[in-house]
Amino acid sequence: MRTVHNVAVLGGGSFGTAIANIMANNGHQVTLWLRNDERAEEINQQHCNSAYLPEYSLNEALTASTDLAKSVLGADIVFMAVPSQSCRDVAKTLSNLIADSTILVSTTKGIEPGQFKLMSQVLAEEVPQARLGVLSGPNLAKEIAANQITGTVIASEDESLNHCIQDLLQSGTFRVYASSDVYGVELGGALKNIYAIIAGMAAAKGIGQNTISMLMTRSLAEMSRFAVHKGADPMTFLGLAGVGDLIATCMSPLSRNYRVGYQLGEGKSLEAIIAELGQVAEGVNTLKLIKQQAEQSGIYMPLVSALYAVIYEGKTVKEVVGAMMWSEQNRDVEFATR
Repeated sequence: MRTVHNVAVLGGGSFGTAIANIMANNGHQVTLWLRNDERAEEINQQHCNSAYLPEYSLNEALTASTDLAKSVLGADIVFMAVPSQSCRDVAKTLSNLIADSTILVSTTKGIEPGQFKLMSQVLAEEVPQARLGVLSGPNLAKEIAANQITGTVIASEDESLNHCIQDLLQSGTFRVYASSDVYGVELGGALKNIYAIIAGMAAAKGIGQNTISMLMTRSLAEMSRFAVHKGADPMTFLGLAGVGDLIATCMSPLSRNYRVGYQLGEGKSLEAIIAELGQVAEGVNTLKLIKQQAEQSGIYMPLVSALYAVIYEGKTVKEVVGAMMWSEQNRDVEFATR
């Protein structure tokens, strides 16, 4: 018999809404916290979130609130699904509202600038009493809302936490796998946003399948090279949180980062694209941070350097591609099992 949990999901965007709905469908008591009063009323009265998941009905038992304290009152599990730039501020407030040993799961795929902190590290600093986990994978929210089959990864060194989140989210269309490599799973989710921009640019240029294949596999090599240098397990990148998430994000116009890249490939300026989207895609911010880290650590990341040159240095795609094709030729596969 499944245990009924009191769950709070912080962040009423597309993914936060989608996973909140899964848990409500599974019979759990779920509150979705967001900042917009009209949207909260819409969820409570009309059972939809037209701003982020239009045309998808939500479980009538799912409630929404703009009161953070009320949302987390009595919650034994909290999901953090706010944008990365809001994570620390929300976490500071949250710290005084939740009990010791509350499970706190980050779903945010971003990096905090300054000291290069992943969201789990931010949460560990601000909410030290919580049991921490990270959720990441090929999880396009609209497909989840449409009950299309997918999987995700819950990562924590706390095995009982992993089992709890697996039971909480598992459904006929949403499968949850476990990992102990928190850093690798989380870093994979952040890094793939950069390569989704590149994939979108390539698609706009009408490139062939050979080129797409090369771009995606070299993206995976670059991601894993960086992550392993930072202490991640290279095998993580062969799973859903690595290659799985990379494929979904690099091949789907549902991805905001892919759409940014596509419009860049069409010749639009980054400023015009951001104005149209209403917010900066995570990959744009992550790009600067990874470029800086790669240079400081001497990590070879030609695709990151190429995208940076296009967005911030005014280089054309043709110029950058030409330089890359004549750059140093390295080994295809860098990590091997023995």
